Formats: sequence, C-alpha cells, structure tokens
Amino acid sequence: MRHLITGGAGFIGCNFVRHMLKEHADDEIVVLDKLTYAGRMENLEEVMDRITFVKGDICDKEIVRTTMEGCDRVVNFVAESHVDRSITSPEDFVRTDVIGVFTLLEESRRRDIERFVQISTDEVYGSTVSGSFSEKDILDPSSPYSASKAGGELLARSYVKTYGLNVMVTRSSNNYGPFQYPEKLIPVLVIKALNDEPLPIYGKGTNVRDWLHVEDNCRAVDLVLRKGKPGDVVNIGSGNEVSNIEVAKTILKHMGKPDSLITFVADRPGHDFRYSLEWEGIKEMGWEPKMSFQEGLKKTVDWYVNNKSWWEPIA
Repeated sequence: MRHLITGGAGFIGCNFVRHMLKEHADDEIVVLDKLTYAGRMENLEEVMDRITFVKGDICDKEIVRTTMEGCDRVVNFVAESHVDRSITSPEDFVRTDVIGVFTLLEESRRRDIERFVQISTDEVYGSTVSGSFSEKDILDPSSPYSASKAGGELLARSYVKTYGLNVMVTRSSNNYGPFQYPEKLIPVLVIKALNDEPLPIYGKGTNVRDWLHVEDNCRAVDLVLRKGKPGDVVNIGSGNEVSNIEVAKTILKHMGKPDSLITFVADRPGHDFRYSLEWEGIKEMGWEPKMSFQEGLKKTVDWYVNNKSWWEPIA
C-alpha cells in the first residue's frame, strides 16, 4: 500500500508518518510538504531513509499530479492553522485550506484514489458554553482559519456524493505533543517558563479546550483511514477539557516555576470560549485515548526541555 501524506513535515503530519512507519512497516510513505515556517525537514530527519519526500505546494496541480503517481491512499494534513495568523492574513488560509484541498481532490478523482482522509478540526463547530458537538451539528466557524477548514471539508464531502470518491473527514480536538511549532499555547508557555519570561494568557484564562495527545490522534486517523466508510465524518476527542489558566499552572508546577509568571493580555477577536466533542463514533470503531492529560503534558514539557536545539533557532 502506498500512502501520500500531505503536510507530513508539520506537527501532526510528522507524528503520523512515524506512527505509520511503526505500525505498518510494509506500507510505502510519500510525503508532500511545502516547508513553510511550520513544516520543517528537521521533523523528519530520523525517518528520511524510510520515506519518499517531495517539496511542493498542494495548490500546484503539476506537483500534485506527479507526487500522487502510484499512490493508493491520501491523508491531507496540510493547513494554515494558527488562528491569530488567520486574523491578520486570511487569504493564505483560504488558498491552502480550500484551493489546496480542491487540487488534491481533483487529482484523487482523476486517479480514482482508494481512500482520501481530510483532516479537519473541532473549531468548525464554533463555541459552546454547555454540552458537546456531534458530527451532525451545524458548522458555525468563528475565525478565517476555522471557516477555511469548514470550506475545505465541505468540498471534500461533496466529492463523495457527486463523484463517488471515498472521502472521510476527521475533526479532532486540540492536539499537543512533540514537534509542535512554538506559536501554539503549550510550547509557548513551556519556552517562556524555561526562560523565566511572562506567560501570556488571553483574557482571564477561562477559555476551555479538550486536549488530545498527538499520538492518540494519529491512532484514530489511522483507524478512520482503514475502517472508515465513504462520507464518514468522525469526531476525535479525549475528554480532557482544561482551561488555559489551568494548563499554564500545570506546566509551571511541573517545571518548578512560580504562578507569578502568568500575565494576562488583551483577548483576541472572536476568541471561542469552549470546544467540546461527542466522539462515540470513533469509540465504536475500537478507539479510545490512551494518554491522560497529566501524563501527556508532562511528556510534552520534558520533550521541549530536552530538545532545545529543535526550537531555539525558531522560537
């Protein structure tokens, strides 16, 4: 089996590549990545001798055509994904998260690709004060990022009904773990704490996210890739709903740093208060998270502490 993993040099993508090489050693892996600021060759150094790597943009029809040659399955991790950046530069998000998905879908349709998994996000549902979102709930994105992700996945789902392409969509909660670019909350807080610098927390720090360790997410995506049915939309959650202020305090406690490093800053526009998912579907497929938040956060903090050479050049 030959898999095309787009965005495989990014945070979740590189962890998925490692997962696939470990669990399905006989499968071939082709990685297509543009190598923007968040997609780095360093993320794949340990496995470069076991994969085929192509540098390119998923919006480039010719690159996509040649790279998809001989592939049976496609998993699309490519995304502009930082909400703050989407507020200041939304055009980049629309291009990558919508036009890029279209380019991949068209080539997949032309080749009659066996399976196509579009990686989406819980942010497409918008915010909720109570209860949890199911896969049948209406999408109500709040930022250009989440809106572009919703657009890309809706386009992907349309290819099931219109062209019969075997497309599945995953919507996972907030991922964390090794190789996450230091613009996201957890690596930012860890690096700031290491340097005894103020830890910036939006608003009052009461915004809540469901934290899913990237290794658990990779297992779930792999399961959907192999067992999902055409048109499936699958939530992937963890039940680890934690406020931003709690995340900061837990990190500081583990690192032996004082809470006084926490600094509250002006909230960002359209900041969703809480994300929460129902994920019975993926559990019925045989998956459940293995990593508790306390264990996963400790492992993540230790990874950043022990891998300064990875993040210091970019932090």
